[in-house]
Amino acid sequence: MSDIILKAKNISKQYRLGLVGTGTISHDLNRWWYKVRGKEDPYLKIGESNDRSTKGSSDYVWALKDINFEVKRGEVLGIIGKNGAGKSTLLKILSKVTGPTTGEIKTKGRIASLLEVGTGFHGEMTGRENIYLNGAILGMTKKEIGSKIDEIIDFSGCQRYIDTPVKRYSSGMTVRLAFAVAAFLEPEILVIDEVLAVGDAEFQKKAIGKMQDISQGEGRTVLFVSHNMAAVRNLCDRCMVLENGKISFVAETEKAIEFYYNSSTNVIKTIDLNDRKRAGDLGKQLKIIKLIVNTNNEEKNTILVTGDKAFFKLVVENISGMEYTNVSFTVSVFNEAGSFLFASRSDCISKVYNINKPIQTFTSYIEKLPLNKGEYTININCSLNDRMLDSVHEAHIFSVQEGDYYGSGKLPAKKRKGVYVDYKWL
Repeated sequence: MSDIILKAKNISKQYRLGLVGTGTISHDLNRWWYKVRGKEDPYLKIGESNDRSTKGSSDYVWALKDINFEVKRGEVLGIIGKNGAGKSTLLKILSKVTGPTTGEIKTKGRIASLLEVGTGFHGEMTGRENIYLNGAILGMTKKEIGSKIDEIIDFSGCQRYIDTPVKRYSSGMTVRLAFAVAAFLEPEILVIDEVLAVGDAEFQKKAIGKMQDISQGEGRTVLFVSHNMAAVRNLCDRCMVLENGKISFVAETEKAIEFYYNSSTNVIKTIDLNDRKRAGDLGKQLKIIKLIVNTNNEEKNTILVTGDKAFFKLVVENISGMEYTNVSFTVSVFNEAGSFLFASRSDCISKVYNINKPIQTFTSYIEKLPLNKGEYTININCSLNDRMLDSVHEAHIFSVQEGDYYGSGKLPAKKRKGVYVDYKWL
């Protein structure tokens, strides 16, 4: 027990939908009446799970429900899940920004949090003044802060603007300085939300390296929320998967990520693209309205596997009603770092189409999927004689499970994340 630095016991957070506060005077009086009689809040017995995709019948929702976990000193715990799963709410409770409806949290030592851009900063104060302010909030003396201030400024890369009011900083500069303050003022527990995504690639790499030093070299604890699975893999020892306000799985990082994708993006379904943003006037003549990614030519839930068949089906609507000839399509695939891997482009294999119906479907087929285990992004576009008619950036994120591409029972080294190719030895 002495090694446990943070313990959450039966943490729940309830919100009333649509209104600020608890809602009505009658509800407040009812709560007060139950409280003076020593009874439980009557509204804790009602409420629905936090499923943002469905319309409920209750005015109350549980953003978190019965959360229990422990974190050891020096551990890096990843918290992952879909948008609305309760990740940020949990971090706000851990950081004491808001209180839980029920349950308690026990910690040993100071907690520093980085929840959103500019958290804890005063816009009218300079960067230097904000460093001292944040240190004072963490309970440090001016002398302690002064001994670290040069390192903080150097790490943030904001030397030129350090005596300028923070309100004039860009969001990236603000995040840089906020992270440097949180990391160098030596809290025992560092809580970080998705905010690092605001920074550039160089800073994200630098920040992840610093968090590794904090946990491994200095023995401090980090709680890290991110949708960037590459960062989660590099940083976290263990992960907790949240779903609809509840813990659905806790395990070592790789197993937790696999569980997360199996339960969400790994289940392939029809993706509606009607509301996706197009660049300029694209989608005014021909519009790609649906994308279906599958391992067969039917519309049913499946999982993509390395070496298996893969179908990328595009459902196209003829907005103008005109007839089009020489139409081509491209499906481009990128890895989780955003690097281009390959494209399936119809006109490169002399396959162009005529479109003369209101709705038509076009399919790209791959006999053996050459992708390693991991997460990938699809971009799709439609062209007429090399003139772009429609383009959807990041149309879908999908996951691929490990498979036996060569049929030999042997797999390449797991640390290598390239693509498979067919080859022969003579």
